[in-house]
Amino acid sequence: MNKKQINHPIVELPSESPCTFLDFPFVNELDNIDADVAILGIPFGMPYAPNSMANDQSRAPDAIRQFTNKIDISYALNHFDWDLRGPLLDNRNVKVADCGNITADMSDHRQHYIRAEQVARKIFNQNTTLITLGGDHGVPIPVMRALEVFESKITLVHIDAHLDWRDEINGEREGYSSPIRRASEMPWIDKIVQIGLRGIGSARTAEVDDALSYGAIIIDAYEMHDIGIDATIDRIPDGGPYYLTIDADGIDPTIMPAVMAQTPGGLSWIQIRKVVHRLVNKGRVLGMDIVEIAPQHDVGNTTMIHAERLICNFIGACVRAGYYGTD
Repeated sequence: MNKKQINHPIVELPSESPCTFLDFPFVNELDNIDADVAILGIPFGMPYAPNSMANDQSRAPDAIRQFTNKIDISYALNHFDWDLRGPLLDNRNVKVADCGNITADMSDHRQHYIRAEQVARKIFNQNTTLITLGGDHGVPIPVMRALEVFESKITLVHIDAHLDWRDEINGEREGYSSPIRRASEMPWIDKIVQIGLRGIGSARTAEVDDALSYGAIIIDAYEMHDIGIDATIDRIPDGGPYYLTIDADGIDPTIMPAVMAQTPGGLSWIQIRKVVHRLVNKGRVLGMDIVEIAPQHDVGNTTMIHAERLICNFIGACVRAGYYGTD
């Protein structure tokens, strides 16, 4: 570890009127984190061009947090939630922490990923469930590297309009078009299930062939709608453990319009909610991310409403699946 890494803070408070997700406590003592669930912002992906390190998607972690603080926190935490059939944490002693955002380095963009992997490893090493807020779809790459700590074969479940198997763009191999290709190279990633693909993205025929040669289970949006979401989820291997990565453009733009690549035909709210609840109960979900939200493109907070609901459904489903004890 070099001197720059030692002296520079690894995480920081959310910016722009600092607030945490649903006002959960901010925790930056990561070596002994006392939490069952940790929320972490990773704002910056690896850029494909000099002017794209910071973009609208890098504002998403704080935009999601700020939206949750516009609602009555006591109401959100303590009232009956029909999505969960009870209050968010089910009146149990479950601890949720917000670890803020991974810091960036003006002189070395790759430090952001190095720090993200370090923090994710600390969180996973304490058997804490990690919820990552991106950022573009490059940011799960360091998180998936950190999954190595579990020393088990992990099934990756990927919700997206795009395949994300590009090897490189402009020489960059860890950008938003490459996370599933990079995951396929990690020995601890076993099965890969990709759901919701549609339209035209960065994939060429060669990338599709590579994914199929790997053995990826690809269920495009039209097959998903034809066979139904229950049959789609049934094709995810049972038992886990799982990691869930959700590109917001995998969800239909009628409910998540704040994306850079709006493509009709994505998952509905009912479908994505069912993916979350059923997956949590098929086997242990070690973590999830929601990426590729571009806040300036939102319409009436529609995207933020669904992002908040998605994260709360994941937390509430994990609680009810008994991930954190019964007290």
